[in-house]
Amino acid sequence: MKKFVTEHQSPYLDLSAEVSEILYEGKSDFQDIIVADSKEFGRMLVLDGVFQTSDKDEFIYHECITHIPLFLHPNPKNVLIIGGGDGGAAREAVRHPEVEHVTMVDIDGKVIELSKQFFPAISKAMRENNPKLTVKVGDGIAFMREAKDFYDVIIVDCSDPVGPGEGLFTYEFYKDTFKALKEDGLFVQQTESPFMHSKLVREIKDCVSDIFPITRLYTAFIPLYPTGMHCFTMGSKKYDPLTWEPNRKRTFPTKYYNEGIQRSAFVLPNFVKDVLYGEKDR
Repeated sequence: MKKFVTEHQSPYLDLSAEVSEILYEGKSDFQDIIVADSKEFGRMLVLDGVFQTSDKDEFIYHECITHIPLFLHPNPKNVLIIGGGDGGAAREAVRHPEVEHVTMVDIDGKVIELSKQFFPAISKAMRENNPKLTVKVGDGIAFMREAKDFYDVIIVDCSDPVGPGEGLFTYEFYKDTFKALKEDGLFVQQTESPFMHSKLVREIKDCVSDIFPITRLYTAFIPLYPTGMHCFTMGSKKYDPLTWEPNRKRTFPTKYYNEGIQRSAFVLPNFVKDVLYGEKDR
């Protein structure tokens, strides 16, 4: 009998992946966790019924959420990752020679443990105790509240805006993020699918643009996520990705990211522009 893991992407749409084996199924203090070997995506991490990452396509998400903000900033020395318990964003961030220190704060230590056990390639920096990386198990919202004028780039690699990730999508959190950044700092957050979650995307853009001088949205196409179209919202104090010029050479190989992507990711389809800037009573 075939076995599947399923994400209920909307009341009317499911994505199911056939699995050959469930490697782990249990609960942490915060969420339900499944690790499964799927036939299409390879090993997958599922939290509270939502597909988080897979061995087959993780590089798209992790390179986009990490390299696009880090190459926009000309000298990103101190980086903060809120969430990111699988370790993929940390793995990519420490590859930048300019980056001196990466702090990762995830509320769920069980996700970190399981990622190191079952996703060795994604969690590479954590497993190898990379000297640039400090991993903290704790509340990212509380951590951000206490930080001030310290980080060059903040990456909010969170789950969906339900359960433990809900507080990461609030006006107060974005105000604390602004305060935690240096005078030329910037942040990025994964902000779901502009096709499936247009109301949320618009609300986040409105919050961030009320706080940051520069607010931009960029997209990537990630097969595992709802409709395959995903977006990221960036708030920047100084650097505008629409006027970006290369400021240093990339010294490491990538599978998705390149200089063309750095520019083209911010070229938005008209329907996404309408989500962001059209009539509010949608």
